Amino acid sequence: MAEDERFDFVVVGAGSAGCPVAARLSEDPATRVLLLEAGPEDRNPWIHLPIGYGRTMFHPVYNWRFYTEPEPGMNGRRIYWPRGRGLGGSSSINGLAWVRGQAEDYDHWRQRGCTGWSFADVLPVFKRLEAYADGDPEWRGRHGPMAVSGPRHRMELLEAFIHAANQAGIPTNPDYNGARQDGVGWFQLSIRNGFRCSAAVAYLRPARRRANLAIRTEALACRLLLEGRRVVGLVYRQEGVERTVRVARAVILSAGAIASPQLLMLSGIGPAEHLRALGIPVVHHLPGVGQNLQDHYQARIVYRCSRPITLNEVSRSAWRKAAAGLEWALFRTGPLTVGAGVVALFWRTRPELATPDIQFHVIPFSADRPGQPLHPFPGFTISVCQLRPESRGRLELRSSDPADAPRILANYLATETDRRTMVDGLELIRTVMAQPAIRPLVAGEHLPGPDCRTREDLLAYVRTYGTTIFHPAGTCAMGPPDDPLAVVDPELRVHGLEGLRVADASIMPTVVSGNTNAACIMIGERCADFLRAEGGRRSSA
Repeated sequence: MAEDERFDFVVVGAGSAGCPVAARLSEDPATRVLLLEAGPEDRNPWIHLPIGYGRTMFHPVYNWRFYTEPEPGMNGRRIYWPRGRGLGGSSSINGLAWVRGQAEDYDHWRQRGCTGWSFADVLPVFKRLEAYADGDPEWRGRHGPMAVSGPRHRMELLEAFIHAANQAGIPTNPDYNGARQDGVGWFQLSIRNGFRCSAAVAYLRPARRRANLAIRTEALACRLLLEGRRVVGLVYRQEGVERTVRVARAVILSAGAIASPQLLMLSGIGPAEHLRALGIPVVHHLPGVGQNLQDHYQARIVYRCSRPITLNEVSRSAWRKAAAGLEWALFRTGPLTVGAGVVALFWRTRPELATPDIQFHVIPFSADRPGQPLHPFPGFTISVCQLRPESRGRLELRSSDPADAPRILANYLATETDRRTMVDGLELIRTVMAQPAIRPLVAGEHLPGPDCRTREDLLAYVRTYGTTIFHPAGTCAMGPPDDPLAVVDPELRVHGLEGLRVADASIMPTVVSGNTNAACIMIGERCADFLRAEGGRRSSA
């Protein structure tokens, strides 16, 4: 590739946000767009089979497999952070849960000075991007590129859990992405006809035939190129060779909450003292880069089931696996369509809260830890995560080498609210599981077990066994110019620079109350809207 190759836009990262940015910008045939992805094409069949997330969650090719630094609140444990690597990014390896978050999340962003990001502003974008056949059309979209469906495998055990939640005072909610979030019901998943609908499937497959869209995989962005205060291109590494590309209008970083701040800092954009310590020339002091790191933390309770009606039995039986494969092949239903949760529950741990502060994922299989073999007995898992953590971590460079993973300190459970909420959530699980509708199906609590009785015991269990639920956010936070930690403005432009935007989970001032994939796709759509509107303003001028 010639060093003077030019594009109008370069998008870094073909993940949940980068795919819609590149696809939408390339809808204008007069606009040349380059999409760079550090990982490979999404050809592995486990990517496209919903249950395959169990394989890709630890895959050495399709997953960055990050680890945090030793976490003080986790007894010094390093927590594994899977992040997607390849077309579709984390939308190609996640648990497929489709959750927008609460309307109040986006209204809170607006109250923090992020004009144009209230729920009234983002709801039309959510409706535009999704294709969901159910729900009230006032809230849900029907014809967008992202296919969303209810579960394609319902089970007696899960029906019993919903009834038990009702008996515990939690009502059924047929659509937690509708008028209200609180309640219990079936998870909505990013599935089309039994296959995963990743951002790459939804946006890039239709777009990549366009002559004005170039997609380059195995291309690691190394550093941005600046002339004065304007970003004019970047350097990326492909097949061991560094290549340079020039940009006429903008570079958009959609590499995620880890890689986007990392690339900024590698380019000399970030906290000056930290950059100088690594010998990186400071181009633009921006202290918020890598700060404000947030993540949803989870703890799981594992139950033994009194009957062989879980997916543990399917995993151990050749004929059951064959039957599951045949069901999927014939009907696109069954165990192979299960995501990282089949039943969702959103609720409040304290009556004075206006909206839910915890979320359950109810999963019809079990293991001692994620990624380990399923138990030899019938079992199921209920995970609780705190939706609005107060704890804040940070991300720093390990070195000036773009191939080195950065240092990640999540700082889990640093506040009393976070610790109390996790324990309250575990106690609520036990309350639901004590109800008559589910009791006949429970042979006992495997983890943490009956010896874990007090709140102190439960907190110790949370510290020892808890882990991420895979939603890092906030490391390039959006905010007004007077916010000392804001990295981008409400149109996702990096403060103090021209020709550079960020569009991914890193821009969230506060993490949304739920799984983050849907919000990231919405952020990508909005970024493309801003850039196209800016082009229109320039044309009219």
